[in-house]
Amino acid sequence: MKLNRRALLGAGAAALALAATPMASAEPGSWSSEPVRIVVTFPPGGTSDLAARLLAQHLDTDYGQKAVVDNRPGAAGTVAADYVAQQEPDGTTLILSNNAPFTIAPTRFASIPYDTMGDFTHIAYIGASSPGLFVQPSSGITTVDEYIAASKENPLTYGSSGVGTISHILGVAVDKALGTESIHVPYQGSTPAIQDFRAGVLDTFYDMVVQNTEMIEDNEAVAIAIASPERNPEAPDVPTFLEQGYDVVLENWVGLSGPAGMDPETIQTIHDTVLAVFSNPEVVSRLTELGITHSAMSSEEYTDFVAKQIDVWAPLIEAAGIKE
Repeated sequence: MKLNRRALLGAGAAALALAATPMASAEPGSWSSEPVRIVVTFPPGGTSDLAARLLAQHLDTDYGQKAVVDNRPGAAGTVAADYVAQQEPDGTTLILSNNAPFTIAPTRFASIPYDTMGDFTHIAYIGASSPGLFVQPSSGITTVDEYIAASKENPLTYGSSGVGTISHILGVAVDKALGTESIHVPYQGSTPAIQDFRAGVLDTFYDMVVQNTEMIEDNEAVAIAIASPERNPEAPDVPTFLEQGYDVVLENWVGLSGPAGMDPETIQTIHDTVLAVFSNPEVVSRLTELGITHSAMSSEEYTDFVAKQIDVWAPLIEAAGIKE
């Protein structure tokens, strides 16, 4: 991981600013007369993109802050993160931060052009969605213990949305926790993996549970476990790995971050405005439909969360053998 002079200066300035300024509640509202760019690390149409567009819409309509979404996919999110790290810390360029560039990339890649903590101001946590393990209905498997028994008779194949993605790493984490050995089949996205699953090519696949409730309801797939701390209200019949006795919790989180060295008052205004947007019942309902469970964190708590997530993911990435 590359740690340059700008990163060191930015980290020091941010730390001093946060320490010197009491982060009392600010009045939600606009913080810039210029349109704010929300950079997304994925192409249009995915959960992160939809969450960013939801935020941009309500910043404008509810608080008078013009905002646009800027999709910059590539290199596991590092293209977008590097771009944001180099922008002026004036609050006009932000990133919908997530696992890929912030907690996976630092371990996966031998070198990245930014420092996850030193080059960014982590402003607000938005929420997390949870992937789960899906099996063929014809398999007769309905619990994790039954999955273990079946996999020990014959290794089961699982599809993921690609090498190094959360679905791939969850597969590794499940094998480690359950003592199983499955066969990973990576795809370019979850859609082709699910298509092959439907065609009977794959025994299992990992993907976000809430996004696949229609398949569950139509008995095209059986979700035997979700990797969340507790059951998701949008899929209440899907048990967690934890309640079945296996310590597997791996969430796909999203938040909002900006370049290092942002003004504390701007940080607080953005934080409180984002929190207000995601407290709107209409927005909460839409987030729930997307499978994202929202919870509030202060900027300091979110910064600590991002740092800790790097340590959570590091051993799983190493076990997956995807370091580059």
